[in-house]
Amino acid sequence: MARPCRWRRICTEPEFDRFVPEGIPSPESITLTVDEYEAVRLIDLMKCTHEQCAAQMDISRTTATEIYESARTKIAASLIGGKTLVIAGGRYRLCDQVIRKTLNVMIPEMDFKM
Repeated sequence: MARPCRWRRICTEPEFDRFVPEGIPSPESITLTVDEYEAVRLIDLMKCTHEQCAAQMDISRTTATEIYESARTKIAASLIGGKTLVIAGGRYRLCDQVIRKTLNVMIPEMDFKM
């Protein structure tokens, strides 16, 4: 019997749930799950290692890497193919901490609005 899937811990839900190419019709869409979004946010934006990302999301490092690679593939396909990127779904739970501690490294709240 297969091992049950763990719920990923997400501390920041996406502010936007859809990205659409401007100026061209986009009949196709690609769905990025919320846990994939969180992996990209932690690794690319917050500059966490895969190990730190895994600890923050309460999953194994190999699972964090698989989620991250899947997300990057979907983002690339959306950008290159001019497809709508929809952020929705996935197996996740929300954490209630404002300041998160991962492997003794503080990950500060950051405001990326310009």
